[in-house]
Amino acid sequence: MTITITAFEHSPDRGQGLARDTRVRWALEEVGQPYEVRLVSFRALKEPAHLALHPFGQIPTYEDGDLSLFETGAIVFHLAERHAGLLPDEAKARARAITWMFAALNTVEPPILELTTARILESDKPWTRERLPMIEERVHDRLKQLSARLGGADWLDGAFSAGDLMMVSVLLRLRSSGLLDAYPNLAAYVARGEARPAYQRAFAAQLAVYTASQPPAD
Repeated sequence: MTITITAFEHSPDRGQGLARDTRVRWALEEVGQPYEVRLVSFRALKEPAHLALHPFGQIPTYEDGDLSLFETGAIVFHLAERHAGLLPDEAKARARAITWMFAALNTVEPPILELTTARILESDKPWTRERLPMIEERVHDRLKQLSARLGGADWLDGAFSAGDLMMVSVLLRLRSSGLLDAYPNLAAYVARGEARPAYQRAFAAQLAVYTASQPPAD
């Protein structure tokens, strides 16, 4: 059976690797699993065929035979459990890596997404100017804590794991904000993730979708 994931037909992040299908592409590349991509339009996200795979009308989805999954954390965890390369063999180290996956999605990502929403989607709202400093402070609190925990290590807990894959993916959302500049070890951590060959392949594949969707230059 061939693994199939879904991705945006017209990438709203302009091929910057921020759309969540990049996380799944990265995981698949890390574990060496071939996959196909079914591109979907924004309209198709709300149609019954896609809602049967993802009840909230989002991407990505994952299909492998009669198994279908949604939510990047669940998909990456499934891949990490089935294939070597993303979780340690030792039980306690494995549990810690899984913990970092949850930390990335449940603790670090929420304030970062709130910041993105305020800066981009709500920039014209009258309350945004007052809210932004508070949101940025929340992001800084998390970055300070994460920076202190990472210290001078290359990865969060020993070797690279699914926990690092998810954490780097989350931190990449701050790339244009400048907030990572205050934390050199986190900036270097993200750069190490981006330098991994598997990430490079995943990024190139996501960028190719955006490039292909653009009209030719005059």
